Amino acid sequence: MDDLISARLHERIRRDFPEPDAARGVVGALRVLGVELEDSRQSTERLLAAAVVFAAGDVERFRLAVRLARADWRDLLMAGELGHEDWPRVLDAELGPQ
Repeated sequence: MDDLISARLHERIRRDFPEPDAARGVVGALRVLGVELEDSRQSTERLLAAAVVFAAGDVERFRLAVRLARADWRDLLMAGELGHEDWPRVLDAELGPQ
């Protein structure tokens, strides 16, 4: 397990993307995206989870989420419903408690 993607986010990826190749692709893309978004000074888990939540198990929607993040990470947070002050509660609801 790597530090960039939390255990609970890995579990959500496995649930949402049950096809092993799809899950590996999502994890690989998230690792790259996490590094690219380091300068945002936001919670990495929050940003990466927003992409997974927005995708809802659809690889094409996941690709769109990555494009959104690269254009403006704030758009990704809004699309993934993690862009408001209650984002810690929403994140726990989506991924389970830490």
